Amino acid sequence: MGEKKRRVDQCVAAVRRRWEGEVGIGIILGTGLGALSEQIEAEAVIPYSDIPTMPETTLETHAGRLVLGKLAGRPVAAMDGRVHLYEGFSPLDVTLPVRILRALGAEVLVVSNVAGGLSASHEVGDVSLIEDHINLMGMNPLAGANDEALGPRFPDMIEPYDHGLIRQAEAVALENGIKLHRGVYAGVLGPCLETRAEYRYLRTIGADLVGMSTVPEVIVAVHSGMRTLGISVVSDRCLPDALEPVSIETIIRAGREAEPKLKTIVMGVVEKL
Repeated sequence: MGEKKRRVDQCVAAVRRRWEGEVGIGIILGTGLGALSEQIEAEAVIPYSDIPTMPETTLETHAGRLVLGKLAGRPVAAMDGRVHLYEGFSPLDVTLPVRILRALGAEVLVVSNVAGGLSASHEVGDVSLIEDHINLMGMNPLAGANDEALGPRFPDMIEPYDHGLIRQAEAVALENGIKLHRGVYAGVLGPCLETRAEYRYLRTIGADLVGMSTVPEVIVAVHSGMRTLGISVVSDRCLPDALEPVSIETIIRAGREAEPKLKTIVMGVVEKL
């Protein structure tokens, strides 16, 4: 048994000592988006510190807890907070939550983040579905020895974000009068924000959004056989010729102000599954 499988088994065993339910849908909540976890009819709430080998975030805006229960009547497990490569964690650490969700039974992954908007049509607080991504993080979480018990050596990335889930999310947004974009997400290492030249480069290669998370998680979700819905909240406008200073406080505020829209979309999709 490889290190990945051992760590996953350890974590799942710790969760099962506190909760024995079934998970259909896994959720990962990003910066400023943790309030969605309050909508879950919680049957168990487990701090990451109570799960052996589970990495604990260094960011105050990430609660660092696993919430298990029902959302819109469906069994879910939500990772309220994530860790990032820029915090000094390994690719295995960053993607361990996805492995845990899959081992608990989740077949669908909903992953959220705040991201810079590279399109002139983006406004702060807009919501965009991720339809594809570009990995600019300089790593792949599947590099190294492959454990066939977790997934295939060469997973196909033709559809990392499930088209059916995207259409369902668009239907929910239309029903509720929510403006919604689609876009390509560029994953970068961080933690500094990009330069004007880097924003121009990202737009040239086809990116509509840029952020410092999500890509490793989605790669592992594909490896694990999960269907994924990716949702970004536009936290700042990254137009190189009209760039304005931005702070982490404004990014967090944008995420929190957009949470009602994110909540409506996620709950609507979960209810339809």
